[in-house]
Amino acid sequence: MTLPRIQILALGGTIATAPDASGAMQMGLGADDLVAAVPLLAGLADIRAETVSRVGSHSLSFDQIHALANRIMGLDVDGVVVTQGTDTLEETSFLLDLLVERDIPVIVTAAMRNPALTSPDGPGNLLAAVRVACDPWVKAHAKALGVVAVMLDEIYAASDVLKIHPTRLNAFASPQTGPLAALVEDRVVPLSLPVRAPVEAARKRLGGALEGREQPVALLWFGLDEPGYILEAMVDHRDQLGYRGVVVGAMGGGHVPERVASLVGQLAEIIPTVVSPRAGGGPLLRQTYGGPSSEIALRKAGLIWGGRLNPLKARVLLQTCLRAGLDRSAIAEVFEAFG
Repeated sequence: MTLPRIQILALGGTIATAPDASGAMQMGLGADDLVAAVPLLAGLADIRAETVSRVGSHSLSFDQIHALANRIMGLDVDGVVVTQGTDTLEETSFLLDLLVERDIPVIVTAAMRNPALTSPDGPGNLLAAVRVACDPWVKAHAKALGVVAVMLDEIYAASDVLKIHPTRLNAFASPQTGPLAALVEDRVVPLSLPVRAPVEAARKRLGGALEGREQPVALLWFGLDEPGYILEAMVDHRDQLGYRGVVVGAMGGGHVPERVASLVGQLAEIIPTVVSPRAGGGPLLRQTYGGPSSEIALRKAGLIWGGRLNPLKARVLLQTCLRAGLDRSAIAEVFEAFG
């Protein structure tokens, strides 16, 4: 019986760390080291291991993930597992989901506990990810699932998964939807399929993103009594400080402090500005509250509504839209599909 060909692409992160002379954890392990730590993989798949980089995910770039997407698109394999750090997994997995169009499983996994600790989760997460990549249900529904994250024996849609705790073992969840499936013993137990229409609609518009150039997007997280000095600087500066778009982490159902409402509207006239819920996700309001800083006023002022995407994922989508050369109207249509 021929084993499925599974490509492991290692980027670095906690899963790939080793202690230095002082005991501090540093990037040191490559893809072959990760595979060697999980002997059971040999019985599951024909494993091909490749070390792409050795960096923490906090230092990954959009360019690196675009290059990774290109690499995945060209692989002649039955499934792909990407290992990386957890710091930006919710962003990188969503970006891969927007860029990679394959009918094979594409899985992102990582570790919360480093290999020097008593019970590191990296080997178990890698084993689970390969099991998922080889599973008949996952293979049959690969296109419907899109890119998924596998952490602590649960499978999450890339567009929904969030890192909800900085250090806990169970740091990942999909608060809006829950997991798509769970691993029990050596089985994948399906629970649901994700709503793929928004991602599929976005992909149709994002064809030029892989060849596009960097398009920096600012993330402005609004809190109590925000004075708006950064907004003033961006509005007054001819080049908007180098940024080509802005995502606003707004309050409640899509609100900003009244003292900065006019500045937000001015910024939206200059560059694409997206409103996203700082609460972490969930569809924003559209026509409930009135007043100069309400969702009704902000939408009339030309701000793009981010739907159910949290600010981090909205920033990924806006950057990808800009990289693909979309204008403000087209960007608004892409975001509209997300609710």
